[in-house]
Order: sequence, then C-alpha cells, then structure tokens
Amino acid sequence: MHELIVDVAGKVAASLGLEGHPFQDWPCQFRINRYNYTQDTVGSSGVQIHTDSGFLTVLQEDDCVGGLEVLDPATGEFVRVDPVPGSFLVNIGDVGTVPSSIDLFKLEILGSIRFRPAWSNGRLHTVKHRVQCVAAVPRISIAMFLLAPKDDRVCAPEAFVDTQHPRRFKAFNYDDYRKLRLSTGERAGEALARMAA
Repeated sequence: MHELIVDVAGKVAASLGLEGHPFQDWPCQFRINRYNYTQDTVGSSGVQIHTDSGFLTVLQEDDCVGGLEVLDPATGEFVRVDPVPGSFLVNIGDVGTVPSSIDLFKLEILGSIRFRPAWSNGRLHTVKHRVQCVAAVPRISIAMFLLAPKDDRVCAPEAFVDTQHPRRFKAFNYDDYRKLRLSTGERAGEALARMAA
C-alpha cells in the first residue's frame, strides 16, 4: 500500500509540473474501519461530513455495501460513490489542497470530478465526504493516508508560487494542524481556512 500511495502522489505532483517530489519520506497511516450497522441505523450517518487532514488517501471500499458520499461543491448536494469492485478510490486531503482545469478522476456516476488545497498552493482541493448507513450489514473499508512531510512543515513548493500565484497558505506544522481540527471540531475543511497567508 505504501508503494501505491507514494506512486499516486508522485503522479499527482507530476501532473502539476513537479517531478521527483520525495513522497517516499512522508509518513503514512493505515486504518481498517468496520461499521456494525443494524436495522436501527439504516439511514443514519456512519461517519459525519469531514475532509481528510493529510495529503492523499487511497481507499479500498467494501465492494458489497457502499455508503460513501462526496459533496458536489457546485450543487451543495451529496452524491453516492458506489463501490467499483477491484478498484481504489483516491481523495485529496487538506494538506494537498489541483487546478480546477485538471480532471484527475472520472467516475461514471458523477461525471468529471474537479478537485480545488495547502501544499499545492490552491491547485488541488480537499474532498468533503461522509459515510451513510445504507444496509443492516457490516461495512468494512481499508484506508492508507499519506500525511505530510516528515519534518511536519506543510508549505507549497517554490515551483507553485509566483507573481500570478502568490502563496495562499502560510507554512504550518502538521501535528499542530491536526490538534487544531480536534480542539475546534472543524473537520470539514474549516480549519484549513485558518492557515491562509
């Protein structure tokens, strides 16, 4: 999984013109989530609306259950992301915050998804999402999170900053940012606004 997430991150960076960025040195977190849904929980939220705090998430969804929804920023509506057997889903997190003109992924149900984040100086955008209980059966997902630079300093590479693209976010410590999200309860991208330059 580590090799996969580093490869995906490298391809995202290359699509923005930044070749050879050392993502292999960034720490990762691996998580297996099990949701024990019952008939009483159908229709309720399994995970509240949030953004991922790190740079990038690779998610292996439960092929049989579903329940993941992403917020369409154009309409303000949540859209179901049905699992596609044998595939991974990739989310950009707060640390990664892609030019809106680059279509990174195309999902049949959504059409073209455009991402709009801190490391990319606003060229990538974090994805607001949630999990809804859709059936009274257990749901399992496996996630690998690529967090932030090893020295914990999150800041846009110089290649992303110029007179037409001034620095949009001040450099910040990733651990401090995670603590801010927890202490304020701002887990759906609001805390990132506090890091604006």
